[in-house]
Amino acid sequence: MAFIAGAGATNVDLLYQGMERIPDVGEELYCKDFSLQLGGGLPATLINLGRLGIETRIATELGSDIFSNFAKEQFAENGVTPVNLYHGDKIPVNITSAIILPKDRTFFTYGKGSVEPDGNALETFYNVAKGAKICMMQLGGFLPVYKRLKAEGTILVLDTGWDDEMSFEKYDEYLTLADYYTPNRKEALKITGTDNEEDAAYALKKYFDKVVVKVDADGCIGIDNGNYFFCPSVKKFKNVDSTGAGDAFLAGFMYGIFYDYPLKDCIEFGNITGGKAVTQVGALSGYVTENELKAFKAEYK
Repeated sequence: MAFIAGAGATNVDLLYQGMERIPDVGEELYCKDFSLQLGGGLPATLINLGRLGIETRIATELGSDIFSNFAKEQFAENGVTPVNLYHGDKIPVNITSAIILPKDRTFFTYGKGSVEPDGNALETFYNVAKGAKICMMQLGGFLPVYKRLKAEGTILVLDTGWDDEMSFEKYDEYLTLADYYTPNRKEALKITGTDNEEDAAYALKKYFDKVVVKVDADGCIGIDNGNYFFCPSVKKFKNVDSTGAGDAFLAGFMYGIFYDYPLKDCIEFGNITGGKAVTQVGALSGYVTENELKAFKAEYK
């Protein structure tokens, strides 16, 4: 059976809501609402794909602590099969406390951010992802595995995130290997060295026949073998919290790739899943089922 795989750190979010301000040093304030959720990043995308009925697998670091156990439960509930890369006795997941203010958000995080694989972890991840139709790519130490998978016919989808030193030169090896890359406006301008998103999209044709540039709340640019188009966002979705929007977009986009839809349809799926994600607080609170996605898609067209 076809599936989608990826490797990356697991993030757990503690969300504090209903506060007017951040307490000063020595102060204690009570918030009106609180929730514990899995955070954004690669695991969030795989969970959203699992909710859409696609088998997904993740190689990640999990321990025996309460946060890791919570993550294991969430993976199981949402159709994601985790394979553990961690063998220590500490807490290997990233834990973020997020204070959601009326007009802004602030965060502090425990953890090292990313998985730093050794030789055993590389082989474990390869065995997890071998045979996948799609594998999510991230920057870091898993490049040898991505190369093996690409040679075997797996589709590679790259998501870099922001980097102050982004450039074609720095990321050339990843961009050359990837089949798709999904930067947002800021990332696309930085990595291409251009000053508007349309020029950035055309600059990305150096690497990709099918180009995607997310234009934040406006929608998404696509270029399919030279044919430029723009897919606007879904206006009926009202933004409450943008956390996880990019991860959710990527899930809808890869849903389209998984089922061999044209690029424009893949982007429209991504606009729907990304748009729905911002309607609730947290990376994984707002989502659609496969039936809902198809219904929104018919309405979108």
